[in-house]
Amino acid sequence: MCGRFAIMFDPEEAQEKLGLGDLPDDFIPNNNIAPGSNVPVVISPVDRNVLMFRWGLIPGWAKDEKIGYRMFNARAETVADKPSFRVPFRKQRCLIPSDGFYEWKMVNDRKYPFLFTLKNKSPFTFAGLWEQWRDGEGKIIKSCTLITTTPNSLVSKYHDRMPVIMADDNRWKWLEDRPQNELQAMLAPIDPGLMATPQQIDRL
Repeated sequence: MCGRFAIMFDPEEAQEKLGLGDLPDDFIPNNNIAPGSNVPVVISPVDRNVLMFRWGLIPGWAKDEKIGYRMFNARAETVADKPSFRVPFRKQRCLIPSDGFYEWKMVNDRKYPFLFTLKNKSPFTFAGLWEQWRDGEGKIIKSCTLITTTPNSLVSKYHDRMPVIMADDNRWKWLEDRPQNELQAMLAPIDPGLMATPQQIDRL
């Protein structure tokens, strides 16, 4: 799973490198983003504008928004079939800009976080899903989840899952209306050769 990720780049840098549209004022760097936080998402391949949604998907049928704290990841292998994710997978896919994620590993009897980035330190986008939920009083919450897949050879030394980092040539295709088999094929682990050696962090 992926329970922490980072935005360490300048938003305007990401806007240029990723080809994003308008940026909200609250899209700011944060090296320790946790479930329940508001995170940047892109849902339109046309305007590519960045919006801020809560991390932790709240299904439309949920009775309580707290379910979102358990639904910050969706598995690539089952995302098309799980009741919580199958409708968003068909209709409400998103991209989540980032430039790093964390996994933990024991070192000398202590568990440390390790930061995974690309070799070139560039921003990238995770594959995600989004949903809109309304409570009994009419309050609307827009939320999202990261899709995870089997790890590549680098991440497998630290964890048995990793977030899907979209290949550059698939980034905007992920938001388009495409057959399920094409979408599923995009949910593959990134080439480990594109990733930097993970950096051990003392604490988050």
